[in-house]
Amino acid sequence: MRLLWIPALAICLDAGAISAPNYLRNQPPDYDPSEAFVADDQSPLKHATSHSAFSTQTRELLAFHRLLVEAESVTGNEFAVGTALATYLSSPHHGVKYSLETQRVGEKRFNILAHTGEERDADVLVTSHIDTVPPFIPYSFHHNRTDPLSSLIAGRGTVDAKASVAAQVFAVTNLLRQVSSSTPSLSLLFVVGEETGGDGMRAANALSLHPSAIIFGEPTSGLLASGHKGRLAFTLHVTGKAAHSGYPWLGVSANDVLLEAVAVIKQLESVLPRSEKFGNTTINVGRMAGGVAANVVAERASALFAVRIAEGTPQELRSAVLEAMEAVAETYPAAEIEVDFSSRGYGPIDIDHDVEGFESGVVNYGTDIPNLEKTSEGQKRYLYGPGSILVAHGRDEGLTVRELVGAVDSYERLILEVGKTARKERG
Repeated sequence: MRLLWIPALAICLDAGAISAPNYLRNQPPDYDPSEAFVADDQSPLKHATSHSAFSTQTRELLAFHRLLVEAESVTGNEFAVGTALATYLSSPHHGVKYSLETQRVGEKRFNILAHTGEERDADVLVTSHIDTVPPFIPYSFHHNRTDPLSSLIAGRGTVDAKASVAAQVFAVTNLLRQVSSSTPSLSLLFVVGEETGGDGMRAANALSLHPSAIIFGEPTSGLLASGHKGRLAFTLHVTGKAAHSGYPWLGVSANDVLLEAVAVIKQLESVLPRSEKFGNTTINVGRMAGGVAANVVAERASALFAVRIAEGTPQELRSAVLEAMEAVAETYPAAEIEVDFSSRGYGPIDIDHDVEGFESGVVNYGTDIPNLEKTSEGQKRYLYGPGSILVAHGRDEGLTVRELVGAVDSYERLILEVGKTARKERG
């Protein structure tokens, strides 16, 4: 028997600039997004979103949001959406023109920093991520003729987090085009890789930004998040011995070992610490695989786990998992059990939420907040966004036009309120 622990690898990514290919163009001025929207019966709605139904800005917002969603961007494949977003931001909109920096994260993967003029290091940084979980689900628009603002926009990323990206771009652009003495300096940062460990945001640390406040965009159902659970991810690999299924005693079934190991790990939920604020620590078995055929004793098997930490540290969780696997290994001395912790993980995160006019609440998911290092004393961090996490990552992901439009106004109010303090702190 061998029980192996593979610690997380520390990877340092150098900041570097790449130019996004310019093969994607904005839609022509007379483009009517309603011509491509699809109803519940999947038929074109050529007159569904007439000017009488939606304002010009709403139509532009819907078209931009659709542009982002239609660019498939499962983590690791963000090139198309990054290119579309960079191309959009590089063109003037309502008199606002951004200066763009692209930061290479991997092959055909890059972050985007947008700012105006010389104000690269702004008072307030507004940020979200452009990658999604699999599988890709095509964009669709389900029109409500009685109440157009209740029309449903569906598809992968419509909520998590391309609704935040679209609303943030429009909110910041609106504030910059009607700039006043109360408007803080602003910059936008959009990153890759949030859904699988945050390599994009970790790379963004090399950009050397020092905002007084950061607004992160994730689906919070319109609440300001006061905190979120911590996270630890790991993979369990089991190696047994292949044999004919008619003579199973000649082999060691990796599947049998894996099933028992999964059951033992799930039992940890009942003994792990809980907190008043975040509730229970939960363990999700996201994916299991093993064996090659029904008539072969499985030689290899594996399972992917995601732990949402309500109390305690990742180190404590790692110790609990390794101790539990020692017990399983004693039961199956002929098998090899390997625990691969893919990242260092992080504990529960408290988030600033001291903004008048916004309700607050905790969320159970993880974000890029712990991946971006604090670079200024007293730096405030906020988490806000349209749509519900309860539908994100599922086949029914979607939000209403009202939620998307309302988020633009909410981001503007949030930026202005946060900016009051940010400007004072920067002097």
